[in-house]
Amino acid sequence: MTWANRIRLGLGLVVVLAVVAVCTVAFNQRQLRAESTSASIDAQRYAVGTIYAGTIVEQLVEAGDEVEAGETLFRVRSPLLARDLASEYITAADLGVAVDADGTFAVPATVDGTVADVISPVGDFAQSGHVLATVDRAGTLTVTAEFTLTPRDYGRIAAGAAVDILLPDDRTIRGAVTEIDVETIEGRATSTITIESVTLEKQAIEGMYRPGTPVRAMLHLRDDGPLAGVVDMLRDSLRRIGL
Repeated sequence: MTWANRIRLGLGLVVVLAVVAVCTVAFNQRQLRAESTSASIDAQRYAVGTIYAGTIVEQLVEAGDEVEAGETLFRVRSPLLARDLASEYITAADLGVAVDADGTFAVPATVDGTVADVISPVGDFAQSGHVLATVDRAGTLTVTAEFTLTPRDYGRIAAGAAVDILLPDDRTIRGAVTEIDVETIEGRATSTITIESVTLEKQAIEGMYRPGTPVRAMLHLRDDGPLAGVVDMLRDSLRRIGL
């Protein structure tokens, strides 16, 4: 073999090794992230209910309104409450809300937030404990995302893992995993992951920042090194042939 051929052979080997190295790194990099199959914004939701049965005589808010804890959302007139007040079975101080002598009482918000929906409008009769509306609590926006992962990839996520959240306006914000629930079906782990984000927590609950808004979540898996993907493939191959 001439020196020219030896040089060409050596260069060919270097090129092949470089290509293999690049492909190996690229393969492993693809294993460092997992995209959600579905994801949406979520929030802590609180019910607003009555303390006495009665008729709703005033509705002071609509869905989408921002409210503060203690703010009156409805007024309900209750003949039963009027009777109990007259008989001194109960006093207005016992209820902790504004009450008139005719049994009309205020129904306040229990938390700061945004009215998610109004369930019972003016004119409805509500039983004691009946939910009149729901309020999404301010500062509690999170993302709930589902991922379909192999058992190996499931083992590479943990509380605190970074997540990129792609919003409907194509902006990306950073979040972190705070809770993981998993169900394994046919050898694949369907994981429901709760993601918290400082950026989301600071947002008012309006526009695209509402519970139910669809988003995309890109989960960063633990990096096990540049050769992890190849090693995993070799282990799986050996396991299939019984070694």
